[in-house]
Amino acid sequence: MDPSGMKLCINTVFTLWLREMLRYKRSRSRIIGSLATPLFFLIIMGSAFGGSMVLSEGRYIDYMTPGIIGMSILFASLMGGISIIWDREFGFLKEIMVAPVSRFYTALGKAAGGVTTAMIQGTSLMIISGLIGVEYVSFWRELLCIPVMFIMGLGFIGLGIILASMIESHEGFQMMMTFITLPTIMASTAFYPMENLPGWLNIAVQLNPLTYGVECLRWLLLGTSQIPFLLSFTIITTFALIMVTVGSWAFDRAGDK
Repeated sequence: MDPSGMKLCINTVFTLWLREMLRYKRSRSRIIGSLATPLFFLIIMGSAFGGSMVLSEGRYIDYMTPGIIGMSILFASLMGGISIIWDREFGFLKEIMVAPVSRFYTALGKAAGGVTTAMIQGTSLMIISGLIGVEYVSFWRELLCIPVMFIMGLGFIGLGIILASMIESHEGFQMMMTFITLPTIMASTAFYPMENLPGWLNIAVQLNPLTYGVECLRWLLLGTSQIPFLLSFTIITTFALIMVTVGSWAFDRAGDK
């Protein structure tokens, strides 16, 4: 690719990323809600089950913190897909589709915005959780959580783009998002360990990509995990690559409709 073409591609990605960031910045209710809901889960459930849940990993509120962060990344990343539907309804998507640049970079710009939003929310929750008493292993491991959040967000924003490319209305997308997110969260290790789970549920937990993202965060933040860190990291990276590839293909196909 010649330098002028590369510059155009970079500008396209940056412009779409900046547009998503400005949209996020101006939506104060979205920012407040994205932090308040996970903190509500953390404080209420952590306090309610802290006395009754006996875990070898330590306090329950510490155990569930990586799960709450993972839940926030899942929601924020999938919500990034709804912006594609809004852009399609208001005609903006047609305008960017006819731009003299590969649609891959258009999808990449949309994905970059969604992933950045997810990372902001996940990092904010990690910091706030530490301030309210959750005990982390070290500050350096907290920093290592940021690239893990990025990879997790990349995988789920890819899934969000796939859904948005297939669904015509934002009402349908929100319904499908609810259908996906709740089973994904509950069939993971976000709120409870894999020990003593029924066989069928244990299989679902092990097939769930969110499980491996949460276990990566749990190992980094708390120093304990039920799955080896390298295995978890490999799985979420593979999941992200597959989702981004399929998402780019689905986005390209949607532009031809």
